[in-house]
Amino acid sequence: MRRIHPDPAEDVDIAAAYAYPQDDWLRLNMVASTDGAAWLKGLSGGLSSEGDHRIFGVLRGLADVVLAGAATVRTEGYGPARPRASWRELREGRSPAPPIAVITRRLDLDLSGALFTEAPRYGRTIVLTTESAPEDRRREAGSKAEVVIAGEERVDMRLAVQALRDRGHRRILCEGGPRLNGQLNAAGLIDELCLTISPLLVGGGAARILNGTSFPARLRLAHVLEENEFLFCRYVREDE
Repeated sequence: MRRIHPDPAEDVDIAAAYAYPQDDWLRLNMVASTDGAAWLKGLSGGLSSEGDHRIFGVLRGLADVVLAGAATVRTEGYGPARPRASWRELREGRSPAPPIAVITRRLDLDLSGALFTEAPRYGRTIVLTTESAPEDRRREAGSKAEVVIAGEERVDMRLAVQALRDRGHRRILCEGGPRLNGQLNAAGLIDELCLTISPLLVGGGAARILNGTSFPARLRLAHVLEENEFLFCRYVREDE
């Protein structure tokens, strides 16, 4: 993998290239086709590459917590993050793997799935939900995960992010989906976007990486990496 902007270089150290600039930081990681589609046949994996998988792994290793929306968790078949030998140095002084945090208004999740039954004690799944979620579902979720109320009818993104930081999860990696991304952007919470651009034209009705009400946010291009015609772009908020 090489860097083409700024200062072209070969054999880039991915962990150094994506080091967090500060502790309180929300990073969004997404992949899109060249025409802006966020998935192929309903899944993001069809747009990915070996290089994208390597960056994905490093970003998880660097993060304190991985945040995702309920639809993404269901569609992509999420389980707990598994420790990797390559993370030992990245996670020195922290748990072997980051916990998964899920945003869900109604707790419409498979609570018998691996995300809830196989999460280790050090990385118990976190559920960020609402007062209006069914009480029986909240009780069941509470027996298998840490349940946090972050809003009445809808999850308040600011409350949800602050709840994670209050638990020591200050470096947050969000993996989508597009609706959650749009809500985080509307709340002004996105500090960084890591975007893999796949050399595919998809067309059709696939979502973009952000869906919802328009809230333009100016970003600065920090770097562009390249491998096998895939581009790996890192953007940070303009004031950084």
